[in-house]
Amino acid sequence: MPAAPDALLRLQQRIDATLATPALDHATWGIVVRSLATGEALYSLNPRRLLMPASNMKIVTLAAAAERLGWTFSFETRLVAAGVVEAGVLHGDLIVVGGGDPSLDDWDGDAARVFAAWASTIRASGITAIDGRVIGDDSLIDDNWLGSGWQWDDLDRSYAAGIAALQFNENTVKVTIAPGAAEGAPARATLGQPHSGLRLRNLVTTNAPAVAAAIETRRLAGSPLLELRGTVPLDSAPTSFNAAVYNPTLYFVSALRAALIASGIEVRGEAVDIDDLAAPPSSDAGTLLLSHYSPALPALAMTMMRLSQNLFAEAFLHATGTSQARLVLEGWGIPPEDALIADGSGLSRYNVVTPEALVTILTRVAADQRLRQPFVATLPIAGGDGSLEDRMKGTRAEGNARAKTGSFSNARALSGYVQTADGEPIVFSIIANNYGVPSSLVEQATDAIVVQLAQFSR
Repeated sequence: MPAAPDALLRLQQRIDATLATPALDHATWGIVVRSLATGEALYSLNPRRLLMPASNMKIVTLAAAAERLGWTFSFETRLVAAGVVEAGVLHGDLIVVGGGDPSLDDWDGDAARVFAAWASTIRASGITAIDGRVIGDDSLIDDNWLGSGWQWDDLDRSYAAGIAALQFNENTVKVTIAPGAAEGAPARATLGQPHSGLRLRNLVTTNAPAVAAAIETRRLAGSPLLELRGTVPLDSAPTSFNAAVYNPTLYFVSALRAALIASGIEVRGEAVDIDDLAAPPSSDAGTLLLSHYSPALPALAMTMMRLSQNLFAEAFLHATGTSQARLVLEGWGIPPEDALIADGSGLSRYNVVTPEALVTILTRVAADQRLRQPFVATLPIAGGDGSLEDRMKGTRAEGNARAKTGSFSNARALSGYVQTADGEPIVFSIIANNYGVPSSLVEQATDAIVVQLAQFSR
């Protein structure tokens, strides 16, 4: 039933008062709040204003992927023997044909187990030695690994790792920095994987024990050189972070080659990126040894949405196709001018969408029995997990609101679902751009609005 006029007016006035905080004067807000039960608009501010959604773009990406690819979709990686096998020796190359799987990583030993299983399959096919190379065929995805409109000074960061057809450890490597033996001495910097392809220029020095660590990193586009600057305090524990690698394909096949050797398969050639070969062998003419499939879309989407994992989002959009994603939105009644798609993750500042478009997508998902349950299950829970773990605790929104966060400099967004005090399902999108205050103030205002929705009673 429609809200009593006084109850709805009070809700709107409370939201207005939240946004009227002087510190937020310069921010551009776009907000749409709608009842999923009645379709009634409960609040609206700049509903069709194009704004940068940051990681709320992942809502667009996942909805389009689920609609076009289906929840059973998996990424395929193929292993092909390009040559003749005689007396256990493959006289030719082993080719790994990538399908864009973003999930093969060795943080907890998964990749080691997968590669060991591949080695067992190779041996079972009668191959104990490879006379040629381990070649990474990344032809499915162009080598322009970076997204359109990504910031150049983000390129060394783990969240800006570029997409490739072959991906290992989310295309990142751990960098560890430890203090030197004395003040003024160079710090020690190491890479956690010997196959990353990165080269370190370590300019970090050791500072006095009481001085906090301050480390800056930089890697220019097209360069494998990662520069480290700053200081670490004497006698401090080592500090670690993940950095994006330069060539994901070479990273993958180098790690695979080492794993095959460790499993007892002799590999006489090097690990190479197929793009570096003047006359590459054709995988189509070889013998398929195995096909490896990633977990299905719901499991991968959980990682993407709960952790706001950009690489997964880029892989989903590539598999879906940008043009297909646009067609999905148009089929749902969203005009092309209301959602301009530059990438899948939201890292690009060329992405702009309207709050109305995001609410329309979320409304469509909620109404579609095929899409609803797996999609909603991926969303972070207020005060519970993912990127909302520490937000809205101790309020009616805790354990109630399920929404996707979005954040980069001067942009914050939160879109999803919440139930009112009456149990009425609400869909909302809240986006703020172009503010000059600490982002924490914008998030506090955003959370306050969601809490007001959770408290709303007709």
